[in-house]
Amino acid sequence: MEILAFGVQADEKPLIERAFQGHDDVHCLDVFLNADTAPIAVGHEVVCTSVNCDLGPRVLQTLVAGGTQMVAQRSTGFNNIDLQVAERLGMTVARVSSYSPYSVAEFAWTLAMAVNRRIVRASTRTRDFDFRLDGLMGRDMHGRTAGILGTGKIGEAFARIAHGFGMRLLGWDVAENPACMELGMTYVSKEQLLTESDLVTLHVPLMPQTKNLIDADALRAMKDDAILVNSSRGGLVDTAALVAELREGRFTGVGLDVYEAEAGLFFLDKSLEAIEDDTLARLVTFPNVLVTSHQAYYTVDAVGQIIAATVKNVLDYTAGRRSENVLVPRS
Repeated sequence: MEILAFGVQADEKPLIERAFQGHDDVHCLDVFLNADTAPIAVGHEVVCTSVNCDLGPRVLQTLVAGGTQMVAQRSTGFNNIDLQVAERLGMTVARVSSYSPYSVAEFAWTLAMAVNRRIVRASTRTRDFDFRLDGLMGRDMHGRTAGILGTGKIGEAFARIAHGFGMRLLGWDVAENPACMELGMTYVSKEQLLTESDLVTLHVPLMPQTKNLIDADALRAMKDDAILVNSSRGGLVDTAALVAELREGRFTGVGLDVYEAEAGLFFLDKSLEAIEDDTLARLVTFPNVLVTSHQAYYTVDAVGQIIAATVKNVLDYTAGRRSENVLVPRS
């Protein structure tokens, strides 16, 4: 069986090819799956996709018409897939339900500390042999309050690091995590968390009920000198509202590894093109904002686990088995 993998990064390609060796024939492409590239998949029973691929109705119909029967998504998130259409078309859809939570939690902390201690600005200065400390003053995390929206595996890993810093822990989630409570976390309303936290971090999935979880009202509720970190999904934050608050001089720092309109931008080289997204163009100009290109998961450990789970998903599909990773079962 031939598998076509879309949106494969250069570092991922040898790992994917090695993982499928002896099982199936896999072809890796660096282009993302969308309406324009979907015809490439003709004759491939399985397509392997990433979170920035477009698997809307039009793309799914094109895939099915070309003989594709399974979508193996290399991510936990699946908001880019129209599951109802996939089910109606008789497709099987699987994802990676979990991988190293430490990869994302550690990167979220990297963003938080980078904006807190002005690391990017300091590094830029020293490259120019400017060794002044003006404007580089940060704050101790010890004794301050970390507000964690979403306390699943990643949120818990973030909380453990925060506990190591000696921080007070506030949590918000639909269900309380006993492991977080053992660390001393207190579960409160979202409003109280935003009002009292010095550091707010997002670790919830993107669903209709969490879209723009951090909207204009939520941003106004936060402390003027708070730090905001989002390493989950871009749609959790109303970016236009965030820009408006930043223009008022608010927030010590903002670290974003995701962006609500990142599809067609992130993972690609746009350095020689004019960026038409005015909101993103304005966002990256603020000296207290650090934007990275959805790389929180990108460790050899996490990517290895993602690829291993993807191979297992394809093998399960071939054998007619069902696992917790299946979103739409084989019809």
